[in-house]
Amino acid sequence: MSFWPYFGLKRGIKTTSWPSAKEQSPGITPGRPRSASNASSNATTQLCPTGALHPVETGVSVDLTHCIHCQRCRQGPHALPWEDDVAWTVNAGTALSPLGYRFRRSLHVRYIDAGACGACINEARLLDAPVYNLHRLGIFITASPRDADVLLVAGPITNAMCTAVRKAYSAMPHPKRVVGMGVCAINGGIFGENFACVGGLQKIVPVDLWIPGCPPPPLAILHGLLAVVGRTQCTTAEELP
Repeated sequence: MSFWPYFGLKRGIKTTSWPSAKEQSPGITPGRPRSASNASSNATTQLCPTGALHPVETGVSVDLTHCIHCQRCRQGPHALPWEDDVAWTVNAGTALSPLGYRFRRSLHVRYIDAGACGACINEARLLDAPVYNLHRLGIFITASPRDADVLLVAGPITNAMCTAVRKAYSAMPHPKRVVGMGVCAINGGIFGENFACVGGLQKIVPVDLWIPGCPPPPLAILHGLLAVVGRTQCTTAEELP
């Protein structure tokens, strides 16, 4: 007989209490850069390989939809402040309101890997792990888009996956929402738009929310899914100091 029941009883409950309490365990999030008013704009913006940092009159602003978390702006004399939070969700600019209260404890999600490098799917797999346990929030992963309320898509959307994404979206019942996960889904990320990728989910289907990150951690993904039903608030893609 396996000893896992014994170890489970001995270790106790390990599931995070987030969002009812802030999660402060080490490694739970890589954090994100914040805009700064006292940063050297020229020196700091040159550190970013993806153009996520922009000089402004008061310092440096951060465009989260282009940040790949290389952490170059986190070190050195021109480092930006980093915040260890998970509220990364960005509104994609649609006028759709959050899903109704009927979905708040019964939200079904269809995940699609549309050509990602594998990092996003590894984070998405952790959602069902005991530490995060998405079911406690009333969120469930479904195998069929016909049963899905949310389409969660990661990757730069390869040409081979365009038709699959469109068919999945068409098969979903109304009301339905689309969430792009990771910077690759937003604008192609480090892959960009090339001979094999369209470079962004919005070119294929309408998108309601973005979850920036490369990749976003599990709690950031959960934050985005809770935002779909109005249980959390979105942030802004570009935070000015």
